[in-house]
Amino acid sequence: MNWFGRSKKETAAKPSAVSATSSGGRSGGSGGGGGASRTSTANTVVSLRESIATQEKREQHLEKKIEQLTEEAKAKMAKKDKKGALFALKRKKLYEAEIDKISNIKMTLETQVMNLESAAQNAETFKAMNAGKDAMKTIRTDVGIDKVDDLMDEIKEEMDMADEISNALAQPVDPLLADEDDLLAELNALEAEDVEAELLKAPARVAANAGHIDLPDVPSTQLPSIKNATKEEEDELKQLEAELAGL
Repeated sequence: MNWFGRSKKETAAKPSAVSATSSGGRSGGSGGGGGASRTSTANTVVSLRESIATQEKREQHLEKKIEQLTEEAKAKMAKKDKKGALFALKRKKLYEAEIDKISNIKMTLETQVMNLESAAQNAETFKAMNAGKDAMKTIRTDVGIDKVDDLMDEIKEEMDMADEISNALAQPVDPLLADEDDLLAELNALEAEDVEAELLKAPARVAANAGHIDLPDVPSTQLPSIKNATKEEEDELKQLEAELAGL
């Protein structure tokens, strides 16, 4: 057993397994195309996470060792064994320094995992975008700008033809429509003749009735008296009666 709680055989065998996984991933990535590259990336991420887990176990083991050495130093001080207590504290400091190293190693491994996963995601995104570009290129090749222009011209021609057909169907079928202006002119001439005839008849009627003027008949009875009339009003009334009697 070493200081970190594992046998020397385990410690010696573990790096070789990681190295074999990494080398296998690299060889697969170089010769197997996209699928092999994804497999290699996944294997590398798994290997890195296993290394992180191993470092965490070492860290937990060292923390327990530090607690034990702290208790051991206290016990030796209680027994007045300063030399033993000092030795325990020195071992404790070594373990604490090792824990600091493990923390740095874990940070490096975590950074590698994050960067590797990000790179793999970027690669997948690039492949998807490239596939989309190829699909768009295929569609554009099948359609083509010239074909689109021809299609739009044909659509415009068909729409113009439909308008012409609609206008032709909407035209009236009255056979006398072309002679309407002549008919209106003839109607105006008839109206003018009627007006002229009426104007010629009016002077004849006026001349026939020129010697006879219809006037109202002179009253033959005495004009009615006015109640409560003054003397002046009665005199004027009598004068009017005399004038009417002389007519």
